[in-house]
Amino acid sequence: MKKFLLPTAIAILLIVGGLTAFFFHLQHYAQTPASREAPDKVITIPAGQSFNVTTEVLAQTHTIKNPYKFKIIARLKGYDKKLQAGEYELSASMSPLRILQKMVNGEVKLYKLTVPEGLNLYQIADLVDEAGLAPKNSFIAAATNADLAHQLDLDAETLEGYLFPETYFFPKNMPLETIISTMVNRFRQIFNPTWQQRAKQLGFSNHQIVILASIIEKETGAPFERPLISSVFHNRLNKKMRLESDPTVIYGLKNFDGNLTRKHLQTPTPYNTYKSSGLPAGPIANPGKKSLEAALYPADTKFIYFVSKKDHTHQFSTNLKDHNRAVQKYQLRR
Repeated sequence: MKKFLLPTAIAILLIVGGLTAFFFHLQHYAQTPASREAPDKVITIPAGQSFNVTTEVLAQTHTIKNPYKFKIIARLKGYDKKLQAGEYELSASMSPLRILQKMVNGEVKLYKLTVPEGLNLYQIADLVDEAGLAPKNSFIAAATNADLAHQLDLDAETLEGYLFPETYFFPKNMPLETIISTMVNRFRQIFNPTWQQRAKQLGFSNHQIVILASIIEKETGAPFERPLISSVFHNRLNKKMRLESDPTVIYGLKNFDGNLTRKHLQTPTPYNTYKSSGLPAGPIANPGKKSLEAALYPADTKFIYFVSKKDHTHQFSTNLKDHNRAVQKYQLRR
């Protein structure tokens, strides 16, 4: 009996020792990158792709070594059925475990989209296209879709004015409606209930404040002047004077070449505030937080005119006589 037990015990010890060594080696493999230094590679996992195919792709791109061990680790942790589709930045300098975790957590490659203050939706469409997120024409079609604007609970026919200026990060193939709704939701975070109440106190709708803020954004060269420029427009509206804002005229022109003429100022459009009283038909740009705030909290002045001093600032006046002198000094001087 003893002679029988000894070989059995030795066999068990060898098996246990072998398994222990194998799992120790497996753990070491899971935590050890295939290479100390390696560039990132963009690897796409299509929806529905099997785990075996994904492993083959990782091996063929030299992102991992030993696909067999990679599969064992994934299956032991239950990761093989949890990989998320998407575009990933992976590198052989990452451990196999980290590579699996990125794909399980959906840590996909993100594309940066920076939207500066004061751009209109057509200019934003260019940026979205350049970032590789969506074709320009598709973005314009969505941003000018009245049904989409209404679905997003906006009192507007387009998304102009509500594509909030911010830096965003989106994965590739993000639905266009999601990109747009993200921008609109950011606007809503900024235009808080306190501001909505302030708009009511002023006798404006939220949409009218956005229109006014967009004009302030386009007229402002020096940030500190926003409340002053806002005061001019508020004062003119209160006096039933036309706003006479060049940027509104430009927005209403097709194929504007950069040279604003007297003929342009006399051309009736829904945005020509030289020809029509009150606010234009809609926002002319997407204003930032400071311009929205200025529209809600104008400076307390009696200014009703301003003219550019050609140094990004303006000369403000309370009457036409002083304004004409400022025009002569800053615009007509040689």
